[in-house]
Amino acid sequence: MKPAVPAFVSLVALVSVCHAAGAAGPDAAGQRPVTISGSADPKSAGASQPAKVQDGQYTDRNGDPTYHVSDGGRKVDWYTMSGYVRYSANCLACHGPDGLGSSYAPSLVDALKGMDYAHFAGIVVGGKKDVSAAQDLVMPAFGENRNVMCYLPDIYTYLRARSDGALGRNRPPEHEPKPAAFTKAEDACMS
Repeated sequence: MKPAVPAFVSLVALVSVCHAAGAAGPDAAGQRPVTISGSADPKSAGASQPAKVQDGQYTDRNGDPTYHVSDGGRKVDWYTMSGYVRYSANCLACHGPDGLGSSYAPSLVDALKGMDYAHFAGIVVGGKKDVSAAQDLVMPAFGENRNVMCYLPDIYTYLRARSDGALGRNRPPEHEPKPAAFTKAEDACMS
């Protein structure tokens, strides 16, 4: 028997699919996302380079959320900053400051090396249990927690920047302006 999926998880899955489609297609105003190409590429610190940006949100060539870190690591995009704030509020207690791990949970800086957004989202939504002779590690499911799910791409973006070494420890000193699309999406998700 297949377990029932809570309505909010289904909504989050639908929003994620629509978000991913929006990254490649026109927005509500019929505008296409800006494709970053040629010599005018905004270079980012770290291994992941943005391929597209729409409404202030950067994505890589696979469509996964990514960061834009500039000015020698001093300035980040809005979504990376939001991810830092949401990570600090919801994940730090177990995974430690700056994603470095603790005695309760592993380093996400290490865990995200090579992990795509779909895999990350699956773990956060459904939880994870690792059992060995030495210890039981249990990550609870956050699929119904709007304080996590409404900001999941942001948290991933922040941890990806940390994992790639593009962003150092502590609060980023500067960030790009908050996009109007962020506020609209946040309001819709939280209501």
